[in-house]
Amino acid sequence: MHIVERGLEEKAVLFVVSRSHSAEIDALLDELQSLTETAGAEVLGRMVQLKDNPDPATYFGRGKVQELKALCEQLSCNIAICDDELSPSQLRNLEKELEIKVADRTQVILDIFSQRATSAEGKLQVESAQLAYMMPRLRGRGVEMSNPGAGIRTRGPGETKLEYDRRRIKSRMADLREQIDELSQHRSLLRHDRMIRGVPTVALVGYTNAGKSSLLNALTEGGAVAHNKLFATLDPTARELLLPDKRRVMIVDTVGFVRKLPHHLVTAFRATLEEVKFADVLIHVVDVSHEEAEEQARAVEQVLSELGALEKSIVLALNKVDKVEDCPIIAARGEAIPVSAELGTNLARLIEAVANALADKPQRYSLHVPFSRGDLLVILHEKGDVHSVDYTESGTDIVVDILPKYANKVEAELRKV
Repeated sequence: MHIVERGLEEKAVLFVVSRSHSAEIDALLDELQSLTETAGAEVLGRMVQLKDNPDPATYFGRGKVQELKALCEQLSCNIAICDDELSPSQLRNLEKELEIKVADRTQVILDIFSQRATSAEGKLQVESAQLAYMMPRLRGRGVEMSNPGAGIRTRGPGETKLEYDRRRIKSRMADLREQIDELSQHRSLLRHDRMIRGVPTVALVGYTNAGKSSLLNALTEGGAVAHNKLFATLDPTARELLLPDKRRVMIVDTVGFVRKLPHHLVTAFRATLEEVKFADVLIHVVDVSHEEAEEQARAVEQVLSELGALEKSIVLALNKVDKVEDCPIIAARGEAIPVSAELGTNLARLIEAVANALADKPQRYSLHVPFSRGDLLVILHEKGDVHSVDYTESGTDIVVDILPKYANKVEAELRKV
């Protein structure tokens, strides 16, 4: 999809400040280029200024700003995109100096999310993130305000909403927060229902385009959208999986993470990301065919840490091993299992690892114990956390949270009755 501005495709120059021109900076700019192209613009050049800290007024130093302007004119670019998040004053000053539209990494990611959002839930969360980002940047938006609906920084809520005064925008943001809170409550009810039914949740997490949706489909023979593109999944997709011991679990696909993930998105997508926070086990999917696999894994763990989910039971799925000769060793939490969602390689091992991780956690069971097997009730009370007990004509109905190894023994004895 091409972004159109004044009848022309958007052509971009990327820029960033760094203490040194290292391979890491090249990798970040490569990723920013992928993000920019996903948003619909063509990248024609890039510029790095070696500097300890960005200029507080113009990000680049004054002389470098003029070099950037000359490069943009030479390449006939109509947008300059920064890899760091720009302050409102930096954004305004750069647009004044460069005389073209200026955006940053955060805006590009928000733009992609706006394009990807299809459900009512996704659109609400994206709009909330965009308004939170735009709120301090309303004054003197210059170039952007003169081009309604034209490319990066203009999709989503739309100019008519963003031209409201601050009071109206604050009111809209409050309304969005209320609707998102309702979504969060709805998801909480669904999780509670799964807990009551004794169905644990396994969440797929990972860097964007690591193959989470493909792995979900491979594990459950589901129909989740799986494309080779960034942020293909915005809304959680849940599928049921039967473990070898006949236990049912719910596997949830989640939005992909990325380095420098905008905090506005983390806040706005809290209803979605709660699926990660409250999951019983996480499957961290890593694309081992990517040259930045280690760095991507660290970025995912950073987001998990921010969500308070890094200490959960984690299984590390080293995906796309069919694309590499030797599977690299990834320094990340969790038992590492090389898999291929595309070929089905080692999926049985992955499921077994998930089952073992769940075996270390109490699960909820609803059991009927005949009066003749009071010894089994003793085990359930001693080894588990009993939630309810009801007496019937034929025995005792009991709901208990207990480790699967004890529940399995009780169930085996009940089958003999």
